[in-house]
Amino acid sequence: MSASVTHFEIYADDPAKLADFYREIFGWNITKAQGVDYFHIETGADSIRGGLMERPIPGPRSWVHYVRVDSLDSTIANIEQLGGKLLKPKTAVPKTVWYAVVEDPQGSIFAIYQPDPTAMPEPEPE
Repeated sequence: MSASVTHFEIYADDPAKLADFYREIFGWNITKAQGVDYFHIETGADSIRGGLMERPIPGPRSWVHYVRVDSLDSTIANIEQLGGKLLKPKTAVPKTVWYAVVEDPQGSIFAIYQPDPTAMPEPEPE
């Protein structure tokens, strides 16, 4: 398992407006992704990359770091077995990854993800 921190996300109530803030403060290259409500953040040539998106859960009021795992399902099970909580269930970023937002036993929030070029959300019930 690599378990590397490879990505961060900033949750926002108004992502476009907040993108302007971070461009101005840090000079980051922030571009809107095609077809989805998501902004890609490039912080520098050899630096960690991130994203900016509408807040998917009521909190946190902080940046969320993503840890790459080999198996999202088994990592979620281990987190829950060790006293952590699942805050946002397994979700697909179409044709990219599966991810979930979790909380450690003392309340700190982070996200985990598993790359999967075939990831697709479940169809909506009719």
